[in-house]
Amino acid sequence: MLIGEEVVLRPVRERDLDAFITAHTDLSNRGEFFPLGVRSEPVLRRQYADTGFWEREEGTLLIWNSDDVMVGHIEFFKSVNYWDAYELSYQLYSSEYAGRGYTTEAVRLLVEYLFGAKKVNRLSLVIVPGNTPSRRIAEKCGFQLEGTARGAFFNNGHNVDVLIYALLRDDPRPWHNPG
Repeated sequence: MLIGEEVVLRPVRERDLDAFITAHTDLSNRGEFFPLGVRSEPVLRRQYADTGFWEREEGTLLIWNSDDVMVGHIEFFKSVNYWDAYELSYQLYSSEYAGRGYTTEAVRLLVEYLFGAKKVNRLSLVIVPGNTPSRRIAEKCGFQLEGTARGAFFNNGHNVDVLIYALLRDDPRPWHNPG
């Protein structure tokens, strides 16, 4: 469990599974920029039974707010096999949770955990250019814009460009020196 001021990140527990599956498969809470692909309920249940959504090279943590409400999830995974890197992805389950700092704190907590527990040099975020809130999160968390991958992301029936942001192990982390 990773504990912050506004959120707690913890692995999916058996009692959370139904709510997590419902949130994952409800396309209405994916917003304009989150991928529309879903894994089926049997696949999710099988994966939970096999791994608990936590393995050496990938994992999912639920984001809980201070009222003990599951507001979203954050995950890490290897997106490119030969890179010394993980990609992070996050989703809030309702627009009512946006703008409260939950995702920013979740990213910071996961960054600290991954750089402290894993031998990985790079964390990345892949963001659709129009997703201004995610771009702000990346910047507040010290991720540097590296460039654009043209037409790399398929969503809502068409290919779109994505921005690649990265944070290296030795990069400054703004929350270490607020001001």
